[in-house]
Amino acid sequence: MNTPLNRMSFHNSAVGILAGGGVLPGQVAQKIIAQGRSVFIIAFEGFAEEAVIRPFPHAYVRLGAAGQLLSLLRQNHCQDIVLIGPVRRPSLLDLRPDKEGAKILARLGKAFFRGDDGLLAALVNILAEEGFHVRGAHEFLHESVGRLGVMGKIVPDEVALHDIELGIKVIHALGKLDIGQACVVQSGVVLAVEAMEGTDKMIIRAGECRQPRPGGVLVKLAKPGQERRADMPTIGPRTIDNVVKAGLRGVGFEPGSTLFTDMQACIDLADQQNIFLYGIDL
Repeated sequence: MNTPLNRMSFHNSAVGILAGGGVLPGQVAQKIIAQGRSVFIIAFEGFAEEAVIRPFPHAYVRLGAAGQLLSLLRQNHCQDIVLIGPVRRPSLLDLRPDKEGAKILARLGKAFFRGDDGLLAALVNILAEEGFHVRGAHEFLHESVGRLGVMGKIVPDEVALHDIELGIKVIHALGKLDIGQACVVQSGVVLAVEAMEGTDKMIIRAGECRQPRPGGVLVKLAKPGQERRADMPTIGPRTIDNVVKAGLRGVGFEPGSTLFTDMQACIDLADQQNIFLYGIDL
C-alpha cells in the first residue's frame, strides 16, 4: 500500500478527475477551481471529450494503463479523486493492461466479471488502498442534483404515479442483480429494462414497444447499495429528447442521487414538451 499521499496538505493537493464521456468532468473541474483548488484530469482515451477537458491540465490515458494513471496522479499531487463520465467496460483482450494494471486486475479478481456496481465498488476500495480519497461528483455539483417532487410545470397523474411505483419495484429487483438503473413502464406494463446498452438505447427500444394508450414513464434510480461516489444515475437534455421521441409522459428519478447535466435545460425542454420531471419520495 502506498501512503505518502496521506501526509499531503489538503491545501497543497489537487483533485484528480478520472474522466469518461460527457460534460460532467468539465463541470466538476470548474466547481473545484471555484473553491480555490487545482485539478488534474486523467482523460480516458476513446471516451473523454476533447472540448470538455481542453481548458484544464490533463493527460490522456488508456483504460489498461493503470501504472501511468497512478503515476500521473501522484506527480500532480492529487489526493482527492473523482470518477465521472460514462466509460464502456472493455473486454480483457481490449484492455491490454500494463504491469500495474495486471496487478490491479489480480486484486479485482472476480469483481472484474461482476456487474458495473460490483466492479466500481472494488475499484474505489483499491484506490483507497493506494492512498487516494474518492469523492462523489455530487459533492461538488450540489445544484445539479435532482430535487424531491415536481421539477417544472407538469405534474404526474395517478396512472403515471402507479407506473412509477411499479418501476421502483422493477429497478430494485434488477439492482440486486447489478443489472441496470432504469426501466420504462406504461399503464402497468413493463416495456423495457436497462442492461448494457444504457438508458438512451433502452428508451428507444421502449418507444418501439409502446402500446396504443397513454404514454409511459421512464424510471431511473440508483441500485440498492450502489457506490454513489463512482456511478450516480445521470439525466441530460438528450435523455429528455429521447423520452419525447419515444412518446413517453415523463421521468421519475431518485432525488439526492441523480445528477442533471444541465438542469435548467432539462426543465425547460420538459415543460415545452409537456413532460414531467418528478423526484420520487422513496
